[in-house]
Amino acid sequence: MFADRVLSGMRPTGSLHLGHYHGVLQNWVKMQHEFECLFFVADWHALTTHYDAPQIIEQSVWDMVVDWLAAGVDPAHATLFIQSKVPEHAELHLLLSMITPLGWLERMPTYKDQQAKLVEKDLSTYGFLGYPLLQSADILIYRATQVPVGEDQVPHIEFTREIARRFNHLYGRDPGFAEKAEAAVKKLGGKKGRLYQELRTRFQQQGDAEALESAKALLDEQQSLSLGDRERLFGYLEGGGKMILSEPQSMLTAASRMPGLDGQKMSKSYNNTITLREDEVGVAKKIRTMPTDPARVRRTDPGDPEKCPVWALHQIYSSEQTRQSVMQGCKSAGIGCIECKQPVIDAVLDEQRPMRERAQLYLDDPSLVRNIIADGNEKARKLARETMRDVREAMGLSYS
Repeated sequence: MFADRVLSGMRPTGSLHLGHYHGVLQNWVKMQHEFECLFFVADWHALTTHYDAPQIIEQSVWDMVVDWLAAGVDPAHATLFIQSKVPEHAELHLLLSMITPLGWLERMPTYKDQQAKLVEKDLSTYGFLGYPLLQSADILIYRATQVPVGEDQVPHIEFTREIARRFNHLYGRDPGFAEKAEAAVKKLGGKKGRLYQELRTRFQQQGDAEALESAKALLDEQQSLSLGDRERLFGYLEGGGKMILSEPQSMLTAASRMPGLDGQKMSKSYNNTITLREDEVGVAKKIRTMPTDPARVRRTDPGDPEKCPVWALHQIYSSEQTRQSVMQGCKSAGIGCIECKQPVIDAVLDEQRPMRERAQLYLDDPSLVRNIIADGNEKARKLARETMRDVREAMGLSYS
C-alpha cells in the first residue's frame, strides 16, 4: 500500500559513543540510500524518565544531532527532525489513547523491566505507562512500513500493529464500503480481479498468509488505481474497512557487539565508553590504560587473549592477520600489552577521524544544524498533517 518508509529515533542522551555507532548509526547510514528514511530526536520520550530534569535535554538534542551528522547520516538522503516540533505526534497519541485498552499497556514487557531497573525514579506516571503508545503514534503518524529494532523491541512493533488494526476496524468502515470495494475490484480488470477475489477468499476462509501477501503484491503493482480505491482493496482483503493507518513491520537489526573499555557492553551506565568525537589523546589514553589478562603481571608472563578486554576490541577492529599475530604474541609473551593495544588505538582513531572532520563543520557554524533540523521538521510535519487529516475525517472530527 505504501512505499517502503523507514522510521527510527533516539532519545537525546548527549554525546553518543562507539556503541551507538556500531549498533544504530552504521545501519542508518546504509539504509538512507536504500529507503525513504525519517530519523527523529525523541525528546518527549526523554521526559518519561527525566521529567524532573528537563534542562539537560536541549543541549543533549544538539550534541546528538551533530553526532548523527558526524557519523555520516546525510540530510540530503534522510529527513532529520525533532519529535516535539511536530505536535501531530501528540494529537495522534491522544486520539489513540481513547481506544487503547489499559491491559495492552500494562502487559508490555519493558514496562515492569524498566520500573525494576530504575528504582530510584518514580515511574508510576501515565507518561511512563503510555510511552509505548506514544512510540506507536511516532510510527503510525508517518505510515512507516519498516522500523529497525533489536529483538527486545519487537513487542513494541507488534503492539503498534495491533493499535493500527484496532483503529482501522473501528473507524475504517465508510458507508457502502463493500459496494465501493467491489466496484474497485472491477477496475483491476477481469483476470486480475478474479485473482484478487481468489486470493482474498483463500486468506479469509483458510487463513492462507501467502495468499494475503500475494494479493498485497498484486495491489502494489496497480499504479492506475486511485488512493481511495487502493485503500479500500487493502482493507477488503482482510475483511475490514479502509486502511487508514498502515501496519509497520519490524526490521530486525543485529545487537551492537561493541564492547566497552572493561569488556562489558559499552554503556554510559558502566562508565566504559569512547565517545564518537573524543579527542585523540583521550582515546589513546583510555585504551592504553584498559585492564588486561590479570595473569600477565610482568612483561615476560604469557597471557590468554580470551581473558583480556582488549581482545574483544580486536574482534571489532583488527584484521585476521593482526588477530593471529596478537594471539601468538600474547600467549608466548612475545609482545607486551602496550604493543597489543596499539593496533586497536590506530584503528579506532582511523574510524573517528572522518567523524571529527564532518562534525567540525557544524561546530564552527551551529546554524547549519538548526537549518537542517528546521527543514526536517517541516518535511515531517507535512507528512504528519496528511495522516491526521485522514484520522480526523475517519473519527468524525473534521467538522469546522
